[in-house]
Amino acid sequence: MPKTFEITISGQVQGVGFRPFVYGLAKQFQLSGSVCNNQNGVLIHINAPEEKANDFLVQLLENAPSISVIQSHSISEIPFQEFDDFKIIPSEAKNQINIPLTPDFAICESCKTDIRNSNNRRQGYAFTTCTSCGPRYAVTTKFPFERSSTTVSAFKMCAGCQTEYTNPDNRRFHSQTNSCADCGIQLKLQDYDGRQFDGDQKKLIKKASYFIRNGSILALKNTNGYLLCCDANNKSAIKRLREKKQRPSKPFALLYPSLEKIKKDFNLSAVEENALTSSVAPIVILNPKESIHDLEQENIAPGLNQLGVMLPSSALLALLMDELGSPIIATSGNIHGSPIISGEEDAIQKLTKVADYFLHHNLKISFPQDDSVVRFSGEHQIILRRSRGLAPNYMGLSNSSDEKILAMGAHLKSTFTFVPNSHTYISPYFGNLDSYAVSERFQDSIGKFEKLFQTEPEVILIDAHSQYQSSILGRELAEKWNAECIPIQHHTAHFASVLGEHNLFGSKEKILGVVWDGTGLGEDGMIWGGEFFSYQNHAVERLSHFEYYDWLAADKMAKEPRLSLLSLLPDGEKERAKNKFSDTEWKVYSKMLENNPLKTSSVGRLFDAVASLLGIIDITSYEGEAAMLLENEARMYIGNDCLNFLAGVAFQNIPTKTIIQNIHQAMVNGFSIPQIAKSFIHTLALVIFKIAKQNNFSHIACSGGVFQNSVLIQKLIKLAENSKTNLKFNRILPSNDENISFGQLSYYQHIKK
Repeated sequence: MPKTFEITISGQVQGVGFRPFVYGLAKQFQLSGSVCNNQNGVLIHINAPEEKANDFLVQLLENAPSISVIQSHSISEIPFQEFDDFKIIPSEAKNQINIPLTPDFAICESCKTDIRNSNNRRQGYAFTTCTSCGPRYAVTTKFPFERSSTTVSAFKMCAGCQTEYTNPDNRRFHSQTNSCADCGIQLKLQDYDGRQFDGDQKKLIKKASYFIRNGSILALKNTNGYLLCCDANNKSAIKRLREKKQRPSKPFALLYPSLEKIKKDFNLSAVEENALTSSVAPIVILNPKESIHDLEQENIAPGLNQLGVMLPSSALLALLMDELGSPIIATSGNIHGSPIISGEEDAIQKLTKVADYFLHHNLKISFPQDDSVVRFSGEHQIILRRSRGLAPNYMGLSNSSDEKILAMGAHLKSTFTFVPNSHTYISPYFGNLDSYAVSERFQDSIGKFEKLFQTEPEVILIDAHSQYQSSILGRELAEKWNAECIPIQHHTAHFASVLGEHNLFGSKEKILGVVWDGTGLGEDGMIWGGEFFSYQNHAVERLSHFEYYDWLAADKMAKEPRLSLLSLLPDGEKERAKNKFSDTEWKVYSKMLENNPLKTSSVGRLFDAVASLLGIIDITSYEGEAAMLLENEARMYIGNDCLNFLAGVAFQNIPTKTIIQNIHQAMVNGFSIPQIAKSFIHTLALVIFKIAKQNNFSHIACSGGVFQNSVLIQKLIKLAENSKTNLKFNRILPSNDENISFGQLSYYQHIKK
């Protein structure tokens, strides 16, 4: 006698082809019943004997779509219901939504084949998608994930698309973003004066590629926002883009037409290849081969010997790159410091002085996102920017608390974390909240999340620095929603982010927290950034730090490594930096040093000081430039003969100025810049293990922007292996300030107040 069973599947199961997959499996098992999306995930009803129902569930879990993430499932018998056959039925959200948001997926191989096949109805269609690929988060307006809940709903499916959508044997069966050239999204090509070019999509893409090949700058609207594109082998085009985008030396990303061409130009590891070809399709930082003839390498990434590379994430980019056949610059469509642009009007207004031509389309983007960026140190993945394809889900443990929490994050590399239900949502990277446009995008996204989940936060977590824009906005929102507002110290949030990622709050072992970054207000009113913490039994204590030195000229110090050097040179030796300043500057800064109450322990600024001391850079044009150039020098030293600049020095707090003195002595002794740079990083790695040994730690957790340094990570992993130390880094989130919002949440939920 058949029974009726109800199966619930929770996790990343909407917008991933899960219902069509369940439908096909049910037909294979010859079951009657139904499947639909609901507020908790996917709901399935089947008529079957108990053994067959359980076999069905096993097969479902083992063979689920590769882009799905199942977090939980259940099966239970319910009162018998009669079903004629098996159907996919319209979704209903009867309660508040309690599911992950589905991220965007890069174009799949099957869709690439379709757009290149002259016998396929989608040949040359720039917005080809299927159940396995295409925009999801970027076009979401509400839940559950149905076509009517996306901006694609503006395009009514034609008869051909409707046939595919309703055909169980078709790859686009219940594909919510399904469209074609007859009924779908339209391209528009125009010049900076607004003059439009005629032609179908194929002609417009061909024309756009012609413009790029002939030295023009193209603003192209991808499915996640605008990109600024130019020929990667055209020096004058790259120079013009740098000038117009106000980006004098920050590296540009490269878009390649194929994996084969990337392999021709770069030394590619297996993990790097997997990342490039994954459904995320991020920018991956790669090591080029000795010489790449078709690239203006020095102009693409000035002073650096690594390049950021990606493959096309959409049909539009795939078609453009098929036409071009060679790499192009593809950088965020914005002016330096502003968020990525996604609207046509906004693009014309803000990018007319940058771009020569515009390739627009008429699909509205709900949540614009930059491309994600990753790099690898051996097998270890370092996320540099978490955005398209990765955000906004955090697929960790479910939340047991019913509290509705909003964590506002930091000021630079801003993100927010929202807990409206049993899931955690971490926004994509926004940027520096000093920018009005970034701050506006940040606030707008919080508002959209509140509406999406129909939930107002009861608790708002902010950085302890009261003047951070995120803290100011957090207090305003707390007043608006009558929520409790709680400040959390910046570096303890960093530490908590690693503990949270690795579920270490329940650990019985004490854990050494190492948090190194550029800046953050400390509990003593000083600028922290070289901190050691102890965690045990849900309590965090500051254990030690880099010795304080003068914090000069407020935020200017972060932009001028020469100021860090001046501060760190011991009294009596500061004259060594005099030639880096004008006479007036020298008098002003010397006066500041005489009676300066504000001190810092920042390792980020220590990197700056070393870069200035070694003559690498004195004034930067983008955040982290000095550290990147210093790491670049360190990577050039291939020997193992590293100096320890604190050899024989006993310490509990790290003697910062001693490091500078000993580096200067190494320069006097004739050691090369690459060897000194690598020795400096080697010294820092040894410091961590010395502090761990002195305080009997066998577990270490590292966070903060300094831990984006691949040379440092490599050193630490090797030292940990040799000493059998348990070493943890941020791997789901970047180690930089993007993890602060999640760290604030983790601290609030797990640390004793």
